[in-house]
Amino acid sequence: MKYLSIALLILLSVTNSDAQKKKLQKATFGNGCFWCSEAVFQRLKGVVSTRSGYEGGSVANPSYEEVCTGTTGHAEVIEVTYDPAQVSYDELLNVFWKTHDPTTLNRQGADVGTQYRSVIFYHDEAQKALAEKYKNQLNKVNAYGKPVVTAINKAATFYVAEKYHQNYFNNNKDQPYCRAVILPKLDKLEKVFKDKLKN
Repeated sequence: MKYLSIALLILLSVTNSDAQKKKLQKATFGNGCFWCSEAVFQRLKGVVSTRSGYEGGSVANPSYEEVCTGTTGHAEVIEVTYDPAQVSYDELLNVFWKTHDPTTLNRQGADVGTQYRSVIFYHDEAQKALAEKYKNQLNKVNAYGKPVVTAINKAATFYVAEKYHQNYFNNNKDQPYCRAVILPKLDKLEKVFKDKLKN
């Protein structure tokens, strides 16, 4: 009887774990350098994990060096795995649009090239509809003083970036780029989305 109870507990634990995994969803955003994007999204409540990578191009398994040439068609993106019970896709979109400039074509600050384009890769029709609705609303109220140029594309093959790109800011906080570019973004995140951040 004792062993049967233990077996049942293990089975329930595995089942609950599987159920939790099934509830998780993915979102993919390109909003400039993925080091910045990752640092922003991984601080949000409900975000389980983030992966830096490349998407939207024609070259299979591209290297960072190849993507940097701007000839692969890939954008630097963040694949976000999140729990919709804690953070909605709409809330992720809100953070996406408020933490980069969606009005500059193929550019974010000093980072220039198609790999830095503003793009949303949607994973289902619901994500597509929400992204298009949000973008249309931003343009309707002229939120930025100029048109939002963010592309909204169906998710394609996601290629994980090299290991040293993962968790970049947390591993390289003293790097000049991290201090000059990423820290101000995180300061803005703290001010605008304080209630949405992990403790």
